Amino acid sequence: MANVLRIAIVDPNDATRENLKSVLLGLDTVWLEAECSRYAFFVDVVEQTKPDIGFIAMDSDPPRAVKLIQETLAKSPNCSILVSSSSTDGRLILESMRAGAKEFLTEPLRTEDLSAALQRVKRQSSGNASPTAKDGCQVFAVAGATGGVGSSSVAVNLACALAADPANSVVLVDLDVALGDDDVFLDTIPEYTLADIAQNVERLDLTLLRKSLTVHSTGVHLLPRPMQLDEIKQITPDKLQRVLGLLKTSFTHMVIDTSKSFSELDMLALRTADDVLMLTQLDLPCLRNVVRLLMTFDEDEALRSKTKVIVNRYGQDSGQISLKKARDTIGRDVYWQIPNDYRVMVEVRNNGVPLLQHAPKAAITQSIGQLADSLCGKKSDDDGASDGKSRRWLNLWSSRS
Repeated sequence: MANVLRIAIVDPNDATRENLKSVLLGLDTVWLEAECSRYAFFVDVVEQTKPDIGFIAMDSDPPRAVKLIQETLAKSPNCSILVSSSSTDGRLILESMRAGAKEFLTEPLRTEDLSAALQRVKRQSSGNASPTAKDGCQVFAVAGATGGVGSSSVAVNLACALAADPANSVVLVDLDVALGDDDVFLDTIPEYTLADIAQNVERLDLTLLRKSLTVHSTGVHLLPRPMQLDEIKQITPDKLQRVLGLLKTSFTHMVIDTSKSFSELDMLALRTADDVLMLTQLDLPCLRNVVRLLMTFDEDEALRSKTKVIVNRYGQDSGQISLKKARDTIGRDVYWQIPNDYRVMVEVRNNGVPLLQHAPKAAITQSIGQLADSLCGKKSDDDGASDGKSRRWLNLWSSRS
């Protein structure tokens, strides 16, 4: 839970407390550790649960709430206090800040205001952290321009490459809810699926969530697709968003293997991601679909700007379209090229063993590992280039482009 702020709230008013909870549930950066309906109990609640932040809604009794700020900090000095009120009385604001509140928010509470306040508090509390360190969870969505381009293979092995770094905690989400097979790639028999998690998401805490995931020997935590087709309807966009939010608070990296239908669930995942990896091959049907998809993404600039085109099975035969022509066709550069190794990939798939374990020295394994480093902003040891659009060893095929 290093990426999440744990928060305890107190509000004697049921209606405003429920609104506060609703706002909190929409944020990926916080976890509701405890809620309290009486001021008298809040000091003990904070002392027992030890949250990062205590949130006091003041409107039920402002003088008592001001005193509660002092009482809470006296018992739990490491807890940052945020307060809210519908009043804009300058005296109340001043008294709250003098009592020790870090932020004063105006009711009705807005998501963007609370999020900004939480980020300010987080920066203050981690002032000696490295300014270049990346906060939160990096999310990569892997999508295929058509079926059979190897997007699931790349998603699974990218997750394994990320998990090879001991500093990372990685979750792989199989969002091909009808025909996904990430569990087959990892030779696992999951006990729980995405449908189970979605159905019970309102009752889950982070500990139970982690216990519901299938852990592979590489360290990758897998959340597989539903077992039965009729379970798919249990996964609504709202529930998926909540599931992804919970996972983001618990892991440093998330890889989402989307379906080829670009459904409402898939589009939600693409918008959630920091980077969208669009897998294609150098043939006309694939490149045509890449163009079609990018035209759709053009309508959402944020989505277009984070989409990276990945050429898979590069150099597989003489019938491939040249890399230069592919760039001209799609109207943008190719971010990465993964070499073709059909024999190794067939063995990996049939044996349910990821590349890192089956063929750690293979060129395709090294390429996906370098892709993981590039996405995380790491500089490859064997390539001094500042970008990740090509690797020197891929000059083996340079004459083809």
